[in-house]
Amino acid sequence: MFKVVIPARYASTRLPGKPLLAIAGKPMLQWVYERACAAQAAEVVIATDDERIAAAAREFVTPADAGNIVLTAATHASGTDRIAEVARLRRWDAAGIVVNVQGDEPMLPPQLIRQVAALLQQHERADVATLATPIKSLAEFLDPNVVKLVADTSQRALYFSRAPIPWHRDGVNAGATAGPAVAPGQSQWQGARRHVGLYAYRVGALLRMAALPPSELEQIEKLEQLRALQAGFEFRVADGVVPPGPDVNTSADLERVSALLVASRLAVPGVVGRT
Repeated sequence: MFKVVIPARYASTRLPGKPLLAIAGKPMLQWVYERACAAQAAEVVIATDDERIAAAAREFVTPADAGNIVLTAATHASGTDRIAEVARLRRWDAAGIVVNVQGDEPMLPPQLIRQVAALLQQHERADVATLATPIKSLAEFLDPNVVKLVADTSQRALYFSRAPIPWHRDGVNAGATAGPAVAPGQSQWQGARRHVGLYAYRVGALLRMAALPPSELEQIEKLEQLRALQAGFEFRVADGVVPPGPDVNTSADLERVSALLVASRLAVPGVVGRT
């Protein structure tokens, strides 16, 4: 079995109070929580630095689950550090598996949460597991907000980057933005993969990662997973069994996701939080 922690901080630069923003009549955090519950985790914990978020969460969890709303330090630099505090407080076994479900993923399919946990379970020597999805357009390939990854033939991550990787040296004759064909039927971004920001950690590896100082590559790319990768942690990667759905980073993202949820009345079958 595995546990899920949803790190939810109030102070977002682009969308302050993001976990509390309403989407189709519910706070975004509730949508995320319902998806985590539907993944059939042994435990779903909301870890936050703000009493306003904790108070909102108490409105949609059952009294029995109220103890899984954990107030953490406000000084954490990342969600990984926040989850590590929960693991220390709960004294979770070092061999246990915990999945980081980010609080801005209101349309995250529960299948992906189960998949990433199972991937780590399948590879006993791995420290972290994560998912990817094929890149489908030049704009996505060139977008620095879209994190790309490359892996070896055994699907161990080699690198994560905001840059367009892998780069077809012989495929760019008219400039990067022209996106010329590499070969008939292929594109400049053929075979490129987008990182899905969903992680399963062994608890011991999570605590080791949180104890490390930020690495040089992490600081350059502003990607915390590079801290662990540069330190020699083994990341296992698989393509997601279903598309991940859009996350929410900007007001435009919020409007788009709200429209999708209202139009489809999308809900997790049989799950309305744990109320």
